[in-house]
Amino acid sequence: MFQKMLIGGELVGKDKKKSRIKVINPATEKSFAAVPKGTKKDINKAVKAAKKAFPSWAATPIAKRQDIVNKMADVLADNADVLGRLMTKEQGKPMPEALGEIAWSEGYLRHYATLKPKGRTIQNDADFKIELRRVPLGVVAGICPWNFPILVPIWKIGPALVAGNTIVLKPAPTTPVTILKFFELCNKFVPAGVINIVTDENDLGPILTNHKDVAKVSFTGSCDTGKKIMASSAGTLKRVTLELGGNDAAIILPDVDVKATAAQIYGGAFLNAGQVCLAIKRVYAHEKIYDELCDELANIANGAVVGNGAHQGTTIGPIQNKAQYKKIKKFAKSARKDGKILSGGVAEKGKGYFVNPIIVRDVKDGDKIVDQEQFGPILPIIKYSDVNKISKKANKSEYGLGASVWSKSVAKATKVANTLEAGTVWVNQALNIGPHIPMAGFKGSGIGVEQSDEGLDEYSQVQVINIAK
Repeated sequence: MFQKMLIGGELVGKDKKKSRIKVINPATEKSFAAVPKGTKKDINKAVKAAKKAFPSWAATPIAKRQDIVNKMADVLADNADVLGRLMTKEQGKPMPEALGEIAWSEGYLRHYATLKPKGRTIQNDADFKIELRRVPLGVVAGICPWNFPILVPIWKIGPALVAGNTIVLKPAPTTPVTILKFFELCNKFVPAGVINIVTDENDLGPILTNHKDVAKVSFTGSCDTGKKIMASSAGTLKRVTLELGGNDAAIILPDVDVKATAAQIYGGAFLNAGQVCLAIKRVYAHEKIYDELCDELANIANGAVVGNGAHQGTTIGPIQNKAQYKKIKKFAKSARKDGKILSGGVAEKGKGYFVNPIIVRDVKDGDKIVDQEQFGPILPIIKYSDVNKISKKANKSEYGLGASVWSKSVAKATKVANTLEAGTVWVNQALNIGPHIPMAGFKGSGIGVEQSDEGLDEYSQVQVINIAK
């Protein structure tokens, strides 16, 4: 299978051995598809096409722009099975999770299609009429990771288009197939140049972020890469939205129903094999319930069905790529040294980047497995004794994307939640996100907002029209 790039409304790229990128199925370690190896010339063509399309698209009535976004949602709904199977092959997640991502992406698009940039009248009297408008920026660059091949691009494309911008998207080189196939299907009705997709081997990012005709960069990925993008964008004073890493803490108060809480914690930690920016990545459990919670989480983890995401019954697929798999192996080794592993481990034999979900206890702040973002199926559990000091421990992290607090008393949990330094803090739940809910990060977890009206505002410029009567 060879999936071409999309530039200026045309499917481009030649299937030549030296100019293609092989896409690997992480469950088999075998190539199942290929995409073009994009070049600087392709980036320049894509930006040129987006710039050319911008004036017409910005002038398109908002209702028409919303209609195009809704039609994109229709394509997801009508092709969910095909796209879901491609996603499972390239990303590794179980088919039910892939279909769930398609459904979520459809829902996000339909919500974006209800939004519109909001202006307001500041003053209107005998002397002046002063109005605030929100106008589109121009060409947006969207740079996406490999954990959610459709959903994260949709988080950028939806609001960018509704706000009146055009976009050049760069998907991760290990998961480009599904998004390219999706926009091949959408190309029948999306005006040429409004959406462009260039694939690379992670070598074209600086060319895109430094391009003089790109007005904004929206990036989801690691903190280190985010810093490089911010520096690259500074020369032309681009707007940036950076959704970066997280090391989300779950704080368990001593009054919880341990069995019920453990099930929810497990779900919040191991969705997509733990490859979720907002996943629970460290658990602080009160000493009164520590042993019971550790054992309950281990029991749940031992029941996981780890395997090829295309096989019925699989609950956890492989790690998406070899580089991340190697990182997880190092984390597992660190966990074994610093704590006690209660369940799981890295599959050392056979094909596929498989890791059985690892629960590790008797670790502490300062250990690698606690302080660093694992981004995989590993969950450290730390014991604490003083509820009044636990927020201070959780807030020591350089990250501040999400957190959660768990208690039978909503009042007690909310009191703790109000002391945490995180963009989203859940009480008695995890990973409850939606297109109407702003998502932002504290500290090293990012700059700017995604989702909701606040996220839409990030794709427009404030303009004041000040009229003397």
